[in-house]
Amino acid sequence: MKEKNRNVRKGFTMVELMAVLIILGLLAAVVVRNFVGQTDRARVTTTKANLKLLHMAVNQFKMDNGRFPTEEEGLSALIEAPSDTVGTWPSGGYLETTEIPKDGWGNDFIFELYPESGKPFVIKSFGADGEEGGENYDADLLSTDAY
Repeated sequence: MKEKNRNVRKGFTMVELMAVLIILGLLAAVVVRNFVGQTDRARVTTTKANLKLLHMAVNQFKMDNGRFPTEEEGLSALIEAPSDTVGTWPSGGYLETTEIPKDGWGNDFIFELYPESGKPFVIKSFGADGEEGGENYDADLLSTDAY
C-alpha cells in the first residue's frame, strides 16, 4: 500500500492575512483621498453655478425695475416683491425656487452694491471657512469672477 504524504492546507497563514489587510488599507487611503478632493471641487462648482444664477437674476431685476435691489432688500428681492415694484415684478419672482440658494458649504451669499471693484454689484461666498479672505477652498468666490 502506498502511503499518501500530502500536506493539506486549510486556511490562510497570518502573513497572507496581513498582506491582504495592508493592501486593502492602502487602497482605502487612496480612495478616501480622491473622494475628499472631489467633494471640495464639487462644492466650488456648485457655488460658482449659484453665483451665475443669482448674478443673472439681479441683472434681470435691474432691467425690469430700473434699479438694483438695495443692500437692505438684498437677494430676497428676487423672491419677494419690494413695495415699489408693483406691476414690474414678475409673478413667481426671478428664481425658480422660493428660497435663495446657499453656497456649496450651506452659507448665505452676501450682496453688495458698488463694491471696491467698481462694478455695480457683487454677490460673494466666503468659501469653505465662511470668513473673508483665504486660500484654496477657503478663498472668496465672487459673482463677477464666475464668468
